[in-house]
Amino acid sequence: MPVPWFLLSLALGRSPMVLSLERLVGPQDTARCSPGLSCHLWDGDVLCLPGSIVSAPGPVLVPTRLQTELVLRCYQETDCDLCVRVAIHLAVHGHWEEPKGEEKFGGAADPELEESRNAFLQAQVVLSFQAYPTARCVLLEVQVPAALVQPGQSVGSVVFDCFEAALGAEVRIWSYTQPRYQKELNLTQHLPDCKGLEVRDSIQSCWALPWLNVSADGDDVHLVLDVSEDQRFGLSLYWNQVQGPTKPWWHRNLTGPQTITLNHTDLFPCLCIQFLFQVWPLEPDSVRTSICPFREDPRAHRNLWRAARLQLLPPRGWRLDAPCSLPAEATLCWQAPGGGPCQSLVPPLPPANVTVNKALELPLLNVHPNLCVQVSSWEKLQLQECLWVDSLGPLKDDMLLVETRDPHNNRSLCALEPSGCTPLLSRASTRAARLGEQLLQDLQSGQCLQLWDDDLRALWACPMDKYVHQRWALVWLACLLFVAVLFLLFLFRKDQVKGWLRLLKEDIRAGPATRGRAALLLYSAEDSGFERLVSALASALCQLPLRVAVDLWSRRELSAQGPLAWFHAQRRQTLQEGGVVVLLFSPGAVVLCREWLQDGASTPAPQGPHDAFAASLSCVLPDFLQGRAPGRYVGAYFDGLLHSDAVPALFRSVPVFSLPSQLPGFLRTLQEPGDPRPGLLRERARLVSQALQPALDQLLKAPGDPGDPEDGTRDGT
Repeated sequence: MPVPWFLLSLALGRSPMVLSLERLVGPQDTARCSPGLSCHLWDGDVLCLPGSIVSAPGPVLVPTRLQTELVLRCYQETDCDLCVRVAIHLAVHGHWEEPKGEEKFGGAADPELEESRNAFLQAQVVLSFQAYPTARCVLLEVQVPAALVQPGQSVGSVVFDCFEAALGAEVRIWSYTQPRYQKELNLTQHLPDCKGLEVRDSIQSCWALPWLNVSADGDDVHLVLDVSEDQRFGLSLYWNQVQGPTKPWWHRNLTGPQTITLNHTDLFPCLCIQFLFQVWPLEPDSVRTSICPFREDPRAHRNLWRAARLQLLPPRGWRLDAPCSLPAEATLCWQAPGGGPCQSLVPPLPPANVTVNKALELPLLNVHPNLCVQVSSWEKLQLQECLWVDSLGPLKDDMLLVETRDPHNNRSLCALEPSGCTPLLSRASTRAARLGEQLLQDLQSGQCLQLWDDDLRALWACPMDKYVHQRWALVWLACLLFVAVLFLLFLFRKDQVKGWLRLLKEDIRAGPATRGRAALLLYSAEDSGFERLVSALASALCQLPLRVAVDLWSRRELSAQGPLAWFHAQRRQTLQEGGVVVLLFSPGAVVLCREWLQDGASTPAPQGPHDAFAASLSCVLPDFLQGRAPGRYVGAYFDGLLHSDAVPALFRSVPVFSLPSQLPGFLRTLQEPGDPRPGLLRERARLVSQALQPALDQLLKAPGDPGDPEDGTRDGT
């Protein structure tokens, strides 16, 4: 009894059960039809030439569905081959021409039309079969009375017996008519081997069937063949391709058990193994069986994508080369300059599986360097190639317009941007929206290049060069305006600017030896006014050949490391480079010093999270007590905030200056020996004083500050 193919597939999936097959006697191919049809099988095979699709002149018969079934073709009781029976289901495609004019309203019928309706519908149906190393095409003539059918109606089926195939092989079947009125039907099936069928006594190749075991050892894959010691056989490795003929890769004539070693990079999903057995030593005939063990191997699929190559062919062609067929889809996309993802375009390329090793045509009216082809598998991008790579030059800063039309010929336009497709006349804050009216005028005046067009959509590429030039013109205008403002500021403050320029000129003449002595400023953070004063002093000193470090400019590091660790690191670096530590005394700093001296070795608590002065006393005071301070420390205080007698006597072992009144001496102490002449030193002192005095005056006038004359702390008493 015949076994339907889908039942056979279910039984062979995971079930250990075996099934028997129907037996056909004799080598002849045959064809039979369902009731109502008549059919005839042409003698011999024909050429497989599908041809192009043509329009049907009227109602025609076309194949609509393929079904397969396994049978045995037997020459003797124990000499059978596996065979594939194919059933082709047919239907009517197209319509009769309707009568025109008065005949449509009950007039006399056209005799020719009546005669055609009483005739037969006839079709020549081609069946194409491919299974390595065999390829066949047969032709079936089928006809049915036209009066018994209606357009779109199924009329029955034709059964062909049968195509012989090897055990374990992968077979592909196509069906179409001559001439061809629609896309051909296709079907791919994997045939079982001897283990799943009750055919061991009927198919001779099952008597010597090897046990194949595939194992991995690092980068190597071992094919272990377990056969009898004296069994002679041929072993072939080949790529079983859907499109085009199969490609032999490796062949050996072997005897007895064998182990074949492959590198893991040689694996592909379509890599198959065929065994050619000589069953009887005295007979030249052989039997074949095939197996494709790597169809689901992840390594094989990774190797396939690594070996795949996408190339674009001038002027509008593309081709995907790969050893096997690929379950992939190809799309057109738009690559804007400046990077970013390539944006998919509508319409995409035909959504059917990509045909490998075959040149295909891009559905474009014109080409553009920003157009690219993407190949994806399971929604993952695998390959991308752009038209500009070889011939069209670099990417252009063009705007792609997408035109959409409805059935009433109303159209809308949007511009493709990274954020999506922006309507031209919208209020969005994008470049396309801002230039919407200009782009619409460019399109209407013919300045845009049409890339693609059909009844519902069109794609246009509009150049943006002139708008980019306008943008740069605005940038240059802004730069000129900025230069003019700087010139006006120079005129209003030319004396101070001249001083700084003169100072810079003297620094250049003095050479690199006088530049960059390190200075670390330490102070007690009492309030915001005093911090502004310290900041003004530090900024002014930076204009001189000094490298200034102050906690005001290192708050992030100070918070991360802590005041004590930050001071230790800065002090060590400053002294190692031959720099100097500047102690800025204020009423608050004097109080902290006296508390430390009265308490002995105890360390006063920091006054705030960024108060490096309080944290540094544990390191600064020992230097003064042990006599290591001269040459490494300098003291200073500000006029009007503190009297000279308020500075603790311990710190007077180093020079202590009042600022800004004693700025020349202060700057001379900070500079390296051999630094500038007295005239230059006075000029530097004048510039620092000009920068320092406004902040000092503001602090002295502020009510309630520690330096206010009425609070009694200005003199340190």
